[in-house]
Amino acid sequence: MQDTIFALSSGALPSGVAVIRLSGPAAFDALGSLCSSMPQPRQAALRVLRDPQTQEPLDQALVLTFPGPASFTGEDVVELQCHGGRAVVAAVLKALADLPRMRPAEPGEFTRRAFEKGRLDLTEVEGLADLIAAETEAQRRQAFRQMDGALGRLYEGWRKRLVHMRAMIEADFDFADEEDVPGSVAETVWGEAAVLKSEVADHLNRSRSGERLRDGLLVVLMGAPNAGKSSLLNAIAGRDVAIVTEEAGTTRDIIEVHLDLGGYPVTLADTAGLRSGAGRVEQEGIRRATEKGRAADLILWAVEPGGPLPEDEGHGLPEAIRTESVPVWIVSTKADLETPAKRDSSGTMQEFPVSVTHGTGLDDLFRALGRFASDTFGSGEAALATRERHRHYLTDCLDALQDAVSRDHLPAELRAEDLRRAADALGRITGRIDVEDLLDVIFREFCIGK
Repeated sequence: MQDTIFALSSGALPSGVAVIRLSGPAAFDALGSLCSSMPQPRQAALRVLRDPQTQEPLDQALVLTFPGPASFTGEDVVELQCHGGRAVVAAVLKALADLPRMRPAEPGEFTRRAFEKGRLDLTEVEGLADLIAAETEAQRRQAFRQMDGALGRLYEGWRKRLVHMRAMIEADFDFADEEDVPGSVAETVWGEAAVLKSEVADHLNRSRSGERLRDGLLVVLMGAPNAGKSSLLNAIAGRDVAIVTEEAGTTRDIIEVHLDLGGYPVTLADTAGLRSGAGRVEQEGIRRATEKGRAADLILWAVEPGGPLPEDEGHGLPEAIRTESVPVWIVSTKADLETPAKRDSSGTMQEFPVSVTHGTGLDDLFRALGRFASDTFGSGEAALATRERHRHYLTDCLDALQDAVSRDHLPAELRAEDLRRAADALGRITGRIDVEDLLDVIFREFCIGK
C-alpha cells in the first residue's frame, strides 16, 4: 500500500497560521489518532490535537478533510490549520512521523500524486510551479491560464484531431466497401493536416513571447568605462547596487537587478566598460559583457559627452553583438553637463538624455522600457508555450505534420504513421505518453509541501 505523506505547506515559520497537509490512504486514520472526532468532509471544525502516545494536547487547530478522488491529489487529504509557532509545528510533525504508514513528503510529491491520479496534466503542473514563482502581474496571469488548463486543452484538442484523421484512414482501409464510410478520405484528411500544421507553426511563432515572459526580458547596460552605467543601474533600481567611483573600470563582473516594469519582468545587467588595452581581469569582464550583450533583448548604450557611440569602430559595440541584431538605445548619462557632441548618424537608434545627478529624463526612459516590454510580450491573452520542453515537442509535431502533408507520393499507411508521430509529440507535452524520465526534473522545482 502506498505511504501517506505529510508536510508543512504554508511556508516559513513563525507565522500566524501554519497549514500541515496529509495525503494518502492512512490520512483519515492519522487524523483520528490526533483528535477525538472527524469533521464532516470539506467543513472546517475546531479540534484539539493530541499526541497519540501520551494524549498530551499539542494545539487547537481548524481541521478539514477532503475524501478522494475529489481532492487536490486524488487521494484522501487532511489539512490541519495550526498556530504557526516553531514548537507547535515541530510537535505536530513529530506526532505524525510516529504513526504507522506515515512519512514526510518529498519536494513536489503532493503535485506529483495529483498528476499520477489524472487530476493535472504536465502543462498544468508546470503552470502551478510558474504561479508559485511568479514575481510580476503579467507572469501571474500567464501562469494562471496555464495552470487552469488552457495550454493542455489546446494541445489535447490538436491530438484528438490527429487521432480522428488516423481513424478515418483506418476506416478507409478496413471498411471501404461499407456504404456508411465516406470514400476518398485522403482528400479531406491531408487538407485537415495542412490546416493543423499552420496552426501549430503560428502557435510556435507566437510562443516566443511566452517563453520570454516566463524568464523576463534581459536589458544590458554597455558602453565605455566611466560612462555612467553603474550610476544609471543604481538610479533605475532605486538603491545602491553597484559601486560608483571616478576610477574607470570598477565594474569587472556582471551585476544584475530584477525589476517589475508595469507588470512585466525585466533583468537589468550592468557590465564592464569596453576598451582596448585592459588588464587580464578587466579583459575577462569585457568578454563576459560581450556574451551578455549577445543574449540581450535590448542594449542601453551609456555615453558621456564626447564618448564613443555604438557604431564607432574599435570603441563601440563588438562585432559579435552587431551580428545578433540586438536593438540598441543610446542613453546620454550626463545630460546635466552638456549635450553629447556625437550622435547616431544613421538616426535609427532612440536616444534618451538623462541626468542621474538631478534625476531628469529617467521617467521618459522608464516609460519607453515599459512600452518595449509590452510590445515584446504582446497582449498575453492566448495560451502560449512557456518552456523549451514545449518548443522541442511542438517542433517534432510540426516536422511530422510536414512529412505527412508533403509526402503525397507515399502510401497512406506511411503518411498515417507521420500523423501518429505528431500526436505522440503532443501527448509528451501534456504527459500522456512516455514522460517518466522527465518527472523527477519537473517536480524537483516545487517546494516541500506542494
